[in-house]
Amino acid sequence: MNDTHEGSSGTAMSYQDAPTRTVTADQVTFAYRELGPRSGIPVIFLTHLAAVLDNWDPRVVDGIAAKHRVITFDNRGVGASTGSTPKTIEKMADDAVTFIRALGLDQVDILGFSMGGMIAQVIAQNEPQLVRRLILAGTGPAGGKGIKNVTRISHLDTLRALLTLQDPKQYLFFTRTANGRRAGKEFLARLKERTQHRDKAISPSSYLSQLKAIHRWGLQAPADMSRIHQPVLVANGESDRMVPSENTLDLAARLPRGELVPLYPDAGHGGIFQFHDAFVASALTFLKAHPDA
Repeated sequence: MNDTHEGSSGTAMSYQDAPTRTVTADQVTFAYRELGPRSGIPVIFLTHLAAVLDNWDPRVVDGIAAKHRVITFDNRGVGASTGSTPKTIEKMADDAVTFIRALGLDQVDILGFSMGGMIAQVIAQNEPQLVRRLILAGTGPAGGKGIKNVTRISHLDTLRALLTLQDPKQYLFFTRTANGRRAGKEFLARLKERTQHRDKAISPSSYLSQLKAIHRWGLQAPADMSRIHQPVLVANGESDRMVPSENTLDLAARLPRGELVPLYPDAGHGGIFQFHDAFVASALTFLKAHPDA
């Protein structure tokens, strides 16, 4: 195992300035960033389709890192991490566990957004002693309604974005109302706040592998959510086109210890970014309320 970083060795005060570090395990060099207090159970962030380190909303990262150690990372084959991206959510979960273990961690909390929320569900079931509690946002269970359509929606909205010279996330993550358009522009502006030592963009082959993994997840038989015994906070916008919002309600109902954040109004897949202040407050309350889950 090795551990290197850019910049100073001190604890970063904001995600914008957090150095990119690396750790090697199972012949993969994982790129990651961390900030926040060094004590306590860390919160591992698992990100969405096509995302790299720079795609996390700094308001969400900084908000949670104000009270907790936060670690974001590129999974195998993504961004600055080496290796080939798997074509199943289950294998992505194995790789995420490899990364967590490589940091010497034996218990973590997980915040999984979209595809990351799918990965988080597998980790919680396969490694129950590793995960203390979960926050699942903009995601759904295996076999969830409409998840198999993510590939088609992603392709269509990417084409729309190209034709209108916009970022695809403006369409994929936000509603087309005035509020949604404004929230999307503000979110995309926040993603550009980091100007130095930015991550590598995802490669086309890795993106296609992720799409295949999500499609397979959507075609699976419904998962047995009773196997997830940890406390789980579930959040989403009320108008999610990528992973239909009813999947969020389904998760909250089927998880033995599920807790639903009321769906954010006039918000889509990126509801936790549009309502980042409210989401961070809910997440911090949830993390504090379950110290010995």
